[in-house]
Amino acid sequence: MKKIVSIAFALTVSAVSSLAFAQDIKGDANAGEKKIAMCIGCHGIVGYQASFPEVYKVPKISGQNEKYITTVLNAYKKGERKHPTMRGIADSLSDQDMADISAYYANHGKVEGASLPDKAKEPNAKVAALLTKGACASCHGENFAKPIDPSYPKIAGQNADYLFVALKSYKVEGAATWGRSNGVMGGVAKQFSNAELKELANYMAAQQGDLKTVPQSKFR
Repeated sequence: MKKIVSIAFALTVSAVSSLAFAQDIKGDANAGEKKIAMCIGCHGIVGYQASFPEVYKVPKISGQNEKYITTVLNAYKKGERKHPTMRGIADSLSDQDMADISAYYANHGKVEGASLPDKAKEPNAKVAALLTKGACASCHGENFAKPIDPSYPKIAGQNADYLFVALKSYKVEGAATWGRSNGVMGGVAKQFSNAELKELANYMAAQQGDLKTVPQSKFR
């Protein structure tokens, strides 16, 4: 019995240590620039459209929170986000690769001294009610560009069609290749019809934010 307990304790310590190590990894933006060949074919082309599970513009990731990008890549790797292409890419990355790529994109296209409004534009009454119901600002910030935690995304100025597809994906259950497992966002998204989610997506996309797509050559 003592031997079993000792092994269990050792495995627990090992798991905790591995998690702590992953969290302590520091990203190197310069190193990240050399690791983005598989990213720029989609995220480095302005207006580039994905076709799965429907046609939509891929998300703007330049200027996104560093910790959020790492969180997302890990979610694809673990299967918490189901998307065959992104799963394949994430599977090929080490923790250090993810940290470096995240550091690169967080600073990519950044304009020194640029400032954002403290609050988003005033919504119409219908959208205001939807925002209140979803409590969106409580996590993503009053201007939707300064989330309360760096592992949450900036969403102000993101592509509207991408936001709509992303929000719908939190409502998907049981699909092998599409959907997202997130208890908080699942609970939020399921409160709304798809028409309401589209209204929210269009509103968020119209806000001023840091997110952008910076044109990049596929031949680096």
